[in-house]
Amino acid sequence: MAIKRRQHGQGMTEYIVIVALVAVAAIAVYQFFGQAIRSQMAGIAQEISGKSASGAITDAQTAADSAKTEATTKKGLSAYSNDNSR
Repeated sequence: MAIKRRQHGQGMTEYIVIVALVAVAAIAVYQFFGQAIRSQMAGIAQEISGKSASGAITDAQTAADSAKTEATTKKGLSAYSNDNSR
């Protein structure tokens, strides 16, 4: 009976670890693409309400270009002091 209870606890622990990893990954993705996602959602909301979303679309494209530039920037310990001087 005690062995079965430990196995149940192990499954729950594994589930919690997986959920935590997914949450960390989601936070990282949102951090990286957050502005582009917010601009896209603003554009969708404006289009649904019948207004022009050209400004929001331009903002989303600018944010996407910024994300692309950030993605190609080399990250590492050699650039650590450069990133922290901002």
